[in-house]
Amino acid sequence: MRAREMHEAAGPGENAEAPGPGPGGAQGDDRMTLTEISPFSAEDLEVIGAGLNRPECVLAASDGRLYSGDWTLGIAEVAPDGTVAPAIEADLIGQGFLPNGIAMTGEGEFLFANLGAAGGVWRVGRRGEAVAVAREVEGRPIPPANFVLIDGARIWITVSASSRNHSFFTAEETTGQILLLEDGVVRVMAEGLTWTNELRISPDGRHLYVNETFACRTTRYDLGADGSLSNPHRTNYPKGVFPDGLAFDAEGGLWSACVVSNRLIRLGPDGEWKVIFEDLSPDFDRIAEAHAQGRMTRDMIVEAKGQRAANFSSLAFGGSDLKTLYIGGLGLSGIMALKVPVAGYPMAHWS
Repeated sequence: MRAREMHEAAGPGENAEAPGPGPGGAQGDDRMTLTEISPFSAEDLEVIGAGLNRPECVLAASDGRLYSGDWTLGIAEVAPDGTVAPAIEADLIGQGFLPNGIAMTGEGEFLFANLGAAGGVWRVGRRGEAVAVAREVEGRPIPPANFVLIDGARIWITVSASSRNHSFFTAEETTGQILLLEDGVVRVMAEGLTWTNELRISPDGRHLYVNETFACRTTRYDLGADGSLSNPHRTNYPKGVFPDGLAFDAEGGLWSACVVSNRLIRLGPDGEWKVIFEDLSPDFDRIAEAHAQGRMTRDMIVEAKGQRAANFSSLAFGGSDLKTLYIGGLGLSGIMALKVPVAGYPMAHWS
C-alpha cells in the first residue's frame, strides 16, 4: 500500500476496539490533543556516525551521546560529533553474545537482550565482563531474547519466538512472550504472541504497549499493580505494516518504527494512527504480498531498502529539547536523525 493509500487508511484498525483512553490519556475532555504532524520525506533524514553493524536498538542520553547494540563492537557509543567507539571493554561478540535490545541503568551500565545461543538478559558495565540477569523462566531456559526495558525495580523482557531458524516469517508464529523479572523471579506475563518486539509502559503507568511485528499490530494491555497484563486491545494495521520499535512523545503519541516498509507511525490516545514517514523498497509490494501468503523470507526482509532507509527497527527521542528523533535499523551503518515538532517523553535513564 503506497503513501496516499496508507494515509487514507489510517484509523483504529479493522479489528481494534472502539477508541478509548490510551498512552497517558484520560477519559473525556482531559485527553491531550495531539499536534498535527505533516509527513516527512527521505531528504529530511540526517546520518550520525558510520561503520555501525546492525544498530537495531538505539538509546539517546541527556549528554547527547547515542548507544546501540552492535554486532561488531557489542555496544556502540556515538558521540555528538559522530565519532563511533565501543561503549564497553568486554568482547561480547567474541564470547558469543548478540546484543539486540538494550537498556541503560541509573549507574550507566547496560542491560542487553541476547539473541545469541545462550539467550536471556545480561548486564555489562563500561569495564568488566557480562553477568547474567535472567536466564530461566519457570524452570526453563529463556530463549534468545529480543528486547529489555527497565521499569523501576522491574525488568520487562520480550521473546519474539521460542524457536529459531525460521524459513518464513508469518503471522501464524504464536510463541512470543512477555516476561517480567521482579524480586529475582522471572514470570511469564503474556504468551501466544506473534513476533513480540519492543514494548513500552505508558507515561501514566496504566498500560503496557507491545508491537507484534509480523502480525502487523500494536497491542495494549491494562497493567496491574502486580505486573499483571489484562484486557488486550489490538490496533491492526493494513498489509505491509510491520511495527518494531516504540517510543512515546510528551503528548501521549506512540511512535513505531517499521521494518521492511521503513515507515514511522504515530498512534494517538484515541486509537487513531497516521503514517508520518515512509521510504519503501522498490520490491515492497512483492514482499508484502509474500508475507500475506506466508512466504516472506529472511532474505526479503534484509533486502528491503528504500532510497535512504534500511529496515527501520528502533527510535529514541533525544537532543537538548527532546525534539530529535534518532532511528536505528537492521540495514543501517549509521543512526538516522529527524527533527520533529513534538518533544519525546524522557526515558528513565534520561536523568
